[in-house]
Amino acid sequence: MEERNILCIDIKSFFASCECVEKKLDPFTTPLIVADPDRGGGAITLAVTPYLKKLGVPSRGRVFEIPKNIKYITARPRMSLYVKKSKEIISIFLDFISEEDLHIYSIDESFLDITDYLKLYKTDDITLAKKIMKTIKEKTGLDSTCGIGPNLLLAKVALDTESKNNKDMIAKWTYEDVKTKLWNIEPLNKMWGIGEKTIKKLNNLGIKKVGDINKYPITFYKKRFGILGEELWLHANGIDTSSIKNEKIESKNKSYSLSQVLFKDYTILNTPLIIREMSSKLAKRLRDNKKTCQIIGLGIGYSRTIGNGFYHSRKLSEVTDDENKIYESCINIFENYIEDLPIRKISISLGKIERNDYIQLNLFENNEKRENETKIIETIDEITKKFGDNSLLKASSLMDYSTIKKRNNTLGGHNKY
Repeated sequence: MEERNILCIDIKSFFASCECVEKKLDPFTTPLIVADPDRGGGAITLAVTPYLKKLGVPSRGRVFEIPKNIKYITARPRMSLYVKKSKEIISIFLDFISEEDLHIYSIDESFLDITDYLKLYKTDDITLAKKIMKTIKEKTGLDSTCGIGPNLLLAKVALDTESKNNKDMIAKWTYEDVKTKLWNIEPLNKMWGIGEKTIKKLNNLGIKKVGDINKYPITFYKKRFGILGEELWLHANGIDTSSIKNEKIESKNKSYSLSQVLFKDYTILNTPLIIREMSSKLAKRLRDNKKTCQIIGLGIGYSRTIGNGFYHSRKLSEVTDDENKIYESCINIFENYIEDLPIRKISISLGKIERNDYIQLNLFENNEKRENETKIIETIDEITKKFGDNSLLKASSLMDYSTIKKRNNTLGGHNKY
């Protein structure tokens, strides 16, 4: 098996820590929650400080669930601030490695392949990880944790299960740790990438911890679960053949991405509307910058009480800036990998970004119709540019579980009406 030096770096209690840094407070001694005060006691706590976590307050609970004897302060969510801080952290990563060796997994978590930089810096992976984490602290005031592994999977699991309990906030796993650490993970929901529905099926087979998966051969899982079953067996043995470069998780070109933490649990029925709205937003960004994409990725995070989720990407046969094609690709991924669990986070990324210098005609499409659709889209873009992002919306945006109007206002979209 190929052995790389992968870092998985996560910012501790990101939203809450950002608010503390802005207020010149210490997140390790400050009882702060990030929640919308206008929603009252039923509001979701989007984040809580490490101080409150030690007291047993969960990050994704309801405000009214916080014990009455615990005093706390509330900060209203500010996505523009969190995006700004995230960009600062990404900039720090790019001071150490090139963009092709960086995968932005979420707004507060990233993978870095530092294999080819250790000789350059004349150092080892743990020392370089410490230097990057120290730089993040010095430049942003934010604390981070890090998992190190020979592949993306083991780096991520090291982060999730061990790093946050170590004094230096770093945990390094090797292939030798598979039997002693990975196989001993239980219950199964502590293992990255295993959904609740799959866990129930595995429990029914007498599988309680990761090592128990080896009770059956890989062919058994492939027959029972399909390609996901094959991946399940491989991951249970620490095998992950994906890489930041050859899987094009991030292309060499600049990528566009959009992520949102939902204010309540969504289902497999109402999530597609949010995916549609996010696809539309990203497509407009492509058009505004005269760009196209060819790689489309979708990430889903389940409710914190369940954990886990997935991220997968698809490469199109041709470049596009069409929101319908972006949406269709996302829905294809969604339908192939989603489980019937409460959904709390959605992210979409567009890769292989190129300049849109011409319209590529397709012999199998009605190009006259396509040209007319392009004119309509251009007209809509002109209206929203002049009168605000909320001035012209789809009828579906009036549904209760739509988030587009609120996000337009929160992220700087203007609305004159």
